[in-house]
Amino acid sequence: MSNDFYRLSILPCAAIIIKICRAYTNSQEDFEDYYQEVCLQIWRSKDNFQEQSEWSTWVYKISLNVCLTLLKKKKKNHQYFASDSLPEEAIEKSHAFADESLNQLYDAIRQLSEVDRGVILLYLEEKSYQEIADIIGTNANNIGVRITRIKERLKKVLDGKIN
Repeated sequence: MSNDFYRLSILPCAAIIIKICRAYTNSQEDFEDYYQEVCLQIWRSKDNFQEQSEWSTWVYKISLNVCLTLLKKKKKNHQYFASDSLPEEAIEKSHAFADESLNQLYDAIRQLSEVDRGVILLYLEEKSYQEIADIIGTNANNIGVRITRIKERLKKVLDGKIN
């Protein structure tokens, strides 16, 4: 991966990648592994980007797919991935596990189903129901109902009513 591609195409979307990777990992080590794999897959699939959506939407879709795939592999094989350090620019933007109230929110999000995690992250990024539906692979009406249910569940989790 060239430094220019990373700097111009991935770093502007680092916050997206960080949020998604964080929602699917429980440790800094796993987070770093997922982040690196997402960046690698974005680079590998860059030629497949057909500009039918925004670049950030493409990054969301790849990030979600990579995280879901890694999560399934890990569950199936109890496999752990080797980790090098993240690039300094990503670490500076990330501070992924430092804020306690944010940690509580991510803990609550991690209690959702794998798909619901992606839906709520996209909703929190203020993506439209149609954009979320396109990324997740469903219809916009389904997304509206799903978001209402997710918000109710998160409220219960955060209020301590569900473990």
